[in-house]
Amino acid sequence: FFFCLARGSLSRSLCAAAMAPVPLPHKKIVKKKTNKFKRHQSDEFVKVKESWRKPRGIDSRQRRRFKGLTLLVNVGYGSDKKTRHMLPGGFYKFTVSTVKELDVLLMQNRRYAAEIAHNVSARKRKEIVERAAQLNIKVLNGGAKLKSEENE
Repeated sequence: FFFCLARGSLSRSLCAAAMAPVPLPHKKIVKKKTNKFKRHQSDEFVKVKESWRKPRGIDSRQRRRFKGLTLLVNVGYGSDKKTRHMLPGGFYKFTVSTVKELDVLLMQNRRYAAEIAHNVSARKRKEIVERAAQLNIKVLNGGAKLKSEENE
């Protein structure tokens, strides 16, 4: 922040964005299949949900891979090991519940971004976001559960 004042930048938010951690250079993220694998006959019956189940019937046309049927899940659709679980911005997620857990990311702030757990209160979230700004750690959901401070 003080560096920005020395350079003559007026707004604090622009300065914080300028000093945000930049992810390490990485391979291009390639998704072999972006749409979901749907369960066989889930479009025909309401009781058959869309979540994937392997077809196991002895006469199943899909299990026998007949032409014109939906694709089966295969190991070949997996992502590249180097970019697996990587976010589009180039960071990996690290779930944080306390302020102390941010210290783990101190040396890894260009590889991992903090994501505050869903069950953390608004008061603790505020402390985590402030500490992350001091340590120069990117917080993915820093604006969640924050009340607007208009009445002050």
